[in-house]
Amino acid sequence: YYILQQQLEMDMKIMLDPENISNTTVLKQQNYETRLPLITKKKSAPMCSQKIGKGHTVSNLWGLPASHHMGSPLPLLEEDRTKGILSLTELRLIPPAAKITLQTPPVVSKAAPFHEFHKQHKNSKEVIYGKYSSSKGNVAPLPSSSSMVSARKSKPAWTYPAQELESDLQVPSQTQDLCFDCDIAVYHGTIDQKAPGFLAFKQHYCLSWGSIVFFLEHTEKLLKDYAVPLATINCKKLAEVASDFELNENPTKSDILSVIKNQSTVEKILNRPGQRYKGQGGTEMAATKIQTTWRCYQARKAYVHFRQQQWASGVIAISWLLHNHMARVKKTLKESRQRHLENFYIRAKHLAANWNRIRTSRRTIIHIPSLGYSQCTREHIPSLALQQNMQMGRLCDILDANVDVIYICPLHLSEELLQYYNKLLGLQAAVRSGKPEDMGDLQDRFKILTPEAINSFPKHHMCLATQLKYSPKTIKRIKILIQSKDAYIIGGVPHKDDLAVADMLNVPILGSVPEVAHLYSTKSGSKRIFTSACVPTPPGESDIYNNEQMISALSQLILDNMEVRRWLFKVNDESGGNGTAYCDIILHLKCYHWVQKERQRYSPEIWSKKWAHEPALVKISQELPGLLAQHVQPVNEKRFPTWEKFLQTFLSQGGVIEAFPLSENVTNLTVDMLIEPTGKIKIVSSGDQLHADGPLRSSGTTIPQCSVDPAVLNSLCLKIGETCKSKGVLGYFSVDFVTFIHPQTMEQQVWATDLDLCYSDQLALTQLMLYMTDGNLDCRSSRFEVSLGSNKMKSQRIQHEETKTPSPVSNRCAVASSQLRHSSLSVIYYNVLLQMCKARGVGFDLQEKQGTVFILYEDQQRYRLGMITIGEDLQGVLMTFARNLFIIHQEISAPNMQGETNFKMAIQDIEAILGITAENKLKLEEEQPSKADALKE
Repeated sequence: YYILQQQLEMDMKIMLDPENISNTTVLKQQNYETRLPLITKKKSAPMCSQKIGKGHTVSNLWGLPASHHMGSPLPLLEEDRTKGILSLTELRLIPPAAKITLQTPPVVSKAAPFHEFHKQHKNSKEVIYGKYSSSKGNVAPLPSSSSMVSARKSKPAWTYPAQELESDLQVPSQTQDLCFDCDIAVYHGTIDQKAPGFLAFKQHYCLSWGSIVFFLEHTEKLLKDYAVPLATINCKKLAEVASDFELNENPTKSDILSVIKNQSTVEKILNRPGQRYKGQGGTEMAATKIQTTWRCYQARKAYVHFRQQQWASGVIAISWLLHNHMARVKKTLKESRQRHLENFYIRAKHLAANWNRIRTSRRTIIHIPSLGYSQCTREHIPSLALQQNMQMGRLCDILDANVDVIYICPLHLSEELLQYYNKLLGLQAAVRSGKPEDMGDLQDRFKILTPEAINSFPKHHMCLATQLKYSPKTIKRIKILIQSKDAYIIGGVPHKDDLAVADMLNVPILGSVPEVAHLYSTKSGSKRIFTSACVPTPPGESDIYNNEQMISALSQLILDNMEVRRWLFKVNDESGGNGTAYCDIILHLKCYHWVQKERQRYSPEIWSKKWAHEPALVKISQELPGLLAQHVQPVNEKRFPTWEKFLQTFLSQGGVIEAFPLSENVTNLTVDMLIEPTGKIKIVSSGDQLHADGPLRSSGTTIPQCSVDPAVLNSLCLKIGETCKSKGVLGYFSVDFVTFIHPQTMEQQVWATDLDLCYSDQLALTQLMLYMTDGNLDCRSSRFEVSLGSNKMKSQRIQHEETKTPSPVSNRCAVASSQLRHSSLSVIYYNVLLQMCKARGVGFDLQEKQGTVFILYEDQQRYRLGMITIGEDLQGVLMTFARNLFIIHQEISAPNMQGETNFKMAIQDIEAILGITAENKLKLEEEQPSKADALKE
């Protein structure tokens, strides 16, 4: 007991004079546990050492008990005051957060009495923690300062009357560090400051009370603003959260909710719509909200209106800028095209003035097989590049020794294809001599160039002339090749970019102006040419652009031509039969017999008057729309699967209606013509058409034509040529005719049906045919003659030596096609195909100048090819051509994979022609004896 009492005395000595060096040494040497004295009254209150928390200064920290001001058991002496504020703070006599003003204490402090040791620890637990249910709480004494924290100006002060607690000093136990835990109830946003639990909580956390008070103020305000009837605050969480707040940092709603026990209930109330306006200042807040919303609405409305005006002004400005830019571009383009056109006419005059010299001197021909149709037409041409490369026979212009050829190719050709054409064109000397060993190398006479722009515009459906225009490297190379030489361009279907290319190369074009060519190449334009030339044409109507006009015109045509069974509908801008449809109207017209009866009622004179036609016209017009929708058959069903789609294109582009020939046996023929720059008109090729893709689509030709009397045909062609020349047409063009035997008069009829102002596939095939035979095609007499090789001529001279009538020439016929297709061709290479054909006897005899020659277009897909078969007579060459097709089909097709091909239809068409030829032979043989007998008589 004596030792314990001595230790207590030492503890008090150390606490009263902590800065003494001897006391500090004792503390370092021994592990003292210094206990602060407790002032006890009837019941003790807990006291735990608290760290000083960071927080806001408040208006008035709830006051410490008065005993700390006046009658503190630990007196604040003058000696302590002189040691400084730091010493007082280290002794924990004043809180560190307090604003301190030292004054002389009014009452001198005296030493507190010590109790017995066993009394101190007797009820230590009760002394430290106390009972929260008691009316008065016991608190551990703290040193007091003479002044407190100044009041906050903006908020009402938290005040609580100071209580003087008279208690005895006790030594706390180790259980003093246990945590304080209780709940605070908040009714309608107000905390009961006199509640025992709140007082105990306040006393327990007095050192960090500034932060807690600041947090509670915001909590009360939030709960009052939202009229929360009851909220329970967890004191332990409150102390933890409040202690973490720094100065000048307001707690958020989530922070406040985190310390509330009934958080879910309170959160539902806070989130309830309109709840804010039921609480403190709700009316003012509602008025503010209404005003804010209205002002926001007004501002938003004004802003939206402003943005709309700004957007509209931007659109107007951009549209105006684009309009001006487009106008400038159009003006520049118009001026450029006008300049191209003027230069075209200037160079055309120069070409005409020097044509006789140029055509007989060294010259270069630039072949551009461009299909310059309109954009909408080009978009519907399958494999446009391949279609533009169907005229490889243009290379054969090097047959003239003075001609060099530059061929612009729309496809990249492989080395295999280039070698094939090198060998094919190198046969010129061998053809003339009849000896294969005389084959030469003519690579310096022709160049095949591919514009680099074909890879830059793969999906734009540009014609070849446009691609060449955007290929500066190719243009530069052409300029080098034609430097200091006479040169001119032979194009395909004329396009405005042909003029641009000619202007870039500074060479003339042997062709028409694009506008003229497009005008008269249409179906309606060709009808105007034929009408001006006074050549016979099928009954029909042109320039149809609306449905009423079509029905009215067709009804009148049916009445005027009751014997015509089939009527054709042709779209203006289409070619090759793609824009053609047909309908056998008489077979499906229900009122046809009634119309015939009406016609028989009147005499021919009366029937020719319009009033007699009115009832019949009405009936036919009513029946035609449904009849056409049900029975019209487009030729190209892939592009026009229904009548409605065909009619839409027909009326948008315009078209013609014309009668199909009255006979079942109809022959179509094509004549190629040339109007030279000097105005001279020449017929350069003629042939009867083959139809491997239907009766209205040409897929080949037999050269020369033998279905019409040459004199009659030449007369018609010259009339058309003169009319074309008067319209400004220049260069190559082709005319399509149809011939048949009229069933009533039994006389041959020839109708002009179509006009194409461009270089045709038939002419390219003719050029290759002449190159391979070194022959001569006389279109005025429709004779194709070749001079045989030297060996053949020697044998003929020996045979005719006695008669002295040598025959150095021999007649030939040819069947040619550039439209042969077979899907199985793509599975084999061209060299394999040629080897197979050679093994089966398909080839060309240089000495006899007859046989078969293939035209190869490309080596990527390889499903199309051209073929020319040359022989002595038409019947034999047709049979050879059909045999070649059968051999190729048999070699490349498996029994279970026939592929997609037009070989079979071509063979059937040839068989039909052979049947007609046999019939004509029999008739001719019957007529010749009767004529001979008549002459004898």
